[in-house]
Amino acid sequence: MKNSKLLWNFMKGNRLKYIGAIVSVGFAIFFSTLAPLVIRTTIDSILGGNPMELPALGVKVVNFLGGKSILVQNIWICSLLLIIITLIKGIFLFLKGKWSASAAENIAKNMRETLYDHIQHLPYDYHVKCKTGDLIQRCTSDIDTVRRFLAMQLVDIGRAIFVLIFSITMMLSLNVKMTLIAMAAVPIIFAYSFVFFNGIKKLFQDADESEAKMTTALQENLSGVRVVRAFGRQKYEVDKFNAKSEEFKDLSYKMYALRGNYWAISDFLCMLQTGAVLIAGVYLTARGDMTLGTLFVFTTYEGMLLWPVRQLGRILSDAGKMTVSIKRINEVLSEKEEETPLDAAKPEIKGNISFEDVYFEYEKGVPVLDGVSFNIKTGETIGIMGKTGSGKSSLVHLLARLYDYNKGSIRIDGVELKDINRKWIRKNIGIVLQEPFLFSKTIKDNISLAKREAVDKEIFEAANIAAIHDVILGFDRGYETLVGEKGVTLSGGQRQRVAIARTVINKSPILIFDDSLSAVDTETDRAIRKALSKRSRGVTTLIISHRVSTLKEADKIIVLDKGKIASIGSHEELIKQEGLYKRVWEIQSSSKADYHNDSKVS
Repeated sequence: MKNSKLLWNFMKGNRLKYIGAIVSVGFAIFFSTLAPLVIRTTIDSILGGNPMELPALGVKVVNFLGGKSILVQNIWICSLLLIIITLIKGIFLFLKGKWSASAAENIAKNMRETLYDHIQHLPYDYHVKCKTGDLIQRCTSDIDTVRRFLAMQLVDIGRAIFVLIFSITMMLSLNVKMTLIAMAAVPIIFAYSFVFFNGIKKLFQDADESEAKMTTALQENLSGVRVVRAFGRQKYEVDKFNAKSEEFKDLSYKMYALRGNYWAISDFLCMLQTGAVLIAGVYLTARGDMTLGTLFVFTTYEGMLLWPVRQLGRILSDAGKMTVSIKRINEVLSEKEEETPLDAAKPEIKGNISFEDVYFEYEKGVPVLDGVSFNIKTGETIGIMGKTGSGKSSLVHLLARLYDYNKGSIRIDGVELKDINRKWIRKNIGIVLQEPFLFSKTIKDNISLAKREAVDKEIFEAANIAAIHDVILGFDRGYETLVGEKGVTLSGGQRQRVAIARTVINKSPILIFDDSLSAVDTETDRAIRKALSKRSRGVTTLIISHRVSTLKEADKIIVLDKGKIASIGSHEELIKQEGLYKRVWEIQSSSKADYHNDSKVS
């Protein structure tokens, strides 16, 4: 019911086109049923000499043309009438096709845009957990399945109804006994069509999900192609994809086999029904109970009648596919978007940050942050260090409201973070993530992504701060250099510096570097931090890093361990205390000394 309602809502603005298409197909079927009657009259009355058996309207048309004698002398008039009827039918079929196709394309476009827009507003947590290949499948293949059904089968349902109504009405008016013979197999084919529908629906769902798994495997392989090559895992990846492909092939084969059985059995029943009509018709005609023209009408109507009944299986098959696809689309649309109350606060952000007994967990009962409390003043630079999984990235994700904390309080300039508009806080917090992502655009476009109206001077200034300006000028096309997908044509350090430039161009009052200096050498690291300190006076800066050299100049360093604050203080204070920071400092200092000694020896 929910899926039907969703489809009905998407049809808004195009419902009149469907009504027009169905009315057009009704007229087309009506004129299709007139043609056999014209031929019957020609055979029985004009050529055969039998009295005309026509409805009142038909009698008026014949009288208008000059009566039966004129038609006998000018048999071409009947041919012309058939041409006119066929032409009118063709016009209505054209209108049906045009309106139904136009409506289907509009609905598919609306669905794609709605689904894409909804995905953009889903919580960060949803994107972390969902499979990209499966989402791509829902946005493309599933929507196309719905589009094909709406373009063809939906109107064909109306066509089948009109054919049944007009054909049966006409046949009953000619010969009741023959009509009953002509209808004998119809209920059996109807029943078999619904059995087929139930079977194909389940198979299509399995095949569709299998195709999504195959798409996911392909997407992951293409995204991680360098890792695959680096570890020589091509054969493993090929085998993995082949297994998914084999599963999809087997399910598709079962689906096509079921279709083949349906077509074979339904064709047999239809041919049997046609044969019964011919045998009974010839018998009645030979006895003189029915004219040759009436036999022609019945055989023609039988073909018209059996076509929609036989096609019912295909219509139901595609309806089953469409039902599965609209359900999969609805599953995404049913996911709640990030809540942003209209009255959410948009305070002036200066950079005062306060964590008070903050508790956060991804899985119930497994805390990632457990009672974290600290204060940061405007303009301070704060270093954050901790072991892998200690909660460093989670802490800054909470600040950007990518997640919401479970307990405690986070305040920005005295305002509770949960009361601040999400878009507003993200606009005022510049964050360089641990894994920088660049779009397949020019370097200039990537840097100006956060500030589309940025002029060249601002872009160059941001690139200088990120120590990437001179490197970019060394490229053949400079800032107009196209980077590959995810920035693959740049080195890891270059990608991180472009991502830093993209963040600092927005001049946010709070900057967060989530281990985003790890791919640059220590000299470049120092140059970036020096440029930031000159340009970002008054800007609150949080730097997550495992390098003591990166953190030592921070006003305060927070050391996290298992979701709790293990220690907090300046570099000088922490190297005097036993703990993680001192151990890391000693290891890195020792490694640096060993490196210098080795350099002197060599």
